[in-house]
Amino acid sequence: MTALTPSEGLLVPPGHGRTVRTPAHSVTFKVTGSHSRAASSFEVVVPPGFDVGAHVHTRSEELFYVLEGELDVLAFEPRVRTPDSWRHWESSTGNRAVRATPGTVVVVPPGCPHAFANPTDAPAKMFFQASPPPDHERYFEELLEILAAGGPPDHEAIEELRRRYDIEQLTPLRARG
Repeated sequence: MTALTPSEGLLVPPGHGRTVRTPAHSVTFKVTGSHSRAASSFEVVVPPGFDVGAHVHTRSEELFYVLEGELDVLAFEPRVRTPDSWRHWESSTGNRAVRATPGTVVVVPPGCPHAFANPTDAPAKMFFQASPPPDHERYFEELLEILAAGGPPDHEAIEELRRRYDIEQLTPLRARG
């Protein structure tokens, strides 16, 4: 893929885009910062048992669209941020984590805690967009390098990585080994 010109758009056919894979995650880059000033876009396969952990960005806005499978998701400030798990968080208006099925869209403004996890035994697939680019591109590349080491995630390395990319981790990232 090359940088866009004002007279040409970008077409990414199904199955195309650079894919970064580990046993814990698969991310296909569909639109990058070299193609858009507005957002980076990805197709993400979320394996069974993967929990990104609740986190918050001060600058990034995100959009998640569930394509296949099911994910537990949340996008709100809880009454109390418990550090071990986000699964039982509740907002001051009574919102709780929900099961997202195909067609569900979640929009996350800057400053809003959010999380997703695949509690099922089947992979889930989502379209994910992050603005502004290219921070999430770089973050995914480096995160997948850490996860490729196998075994339990290196939480110290992930914490340092997230600090560099405007991600305040609120609960742990978890992946089945």
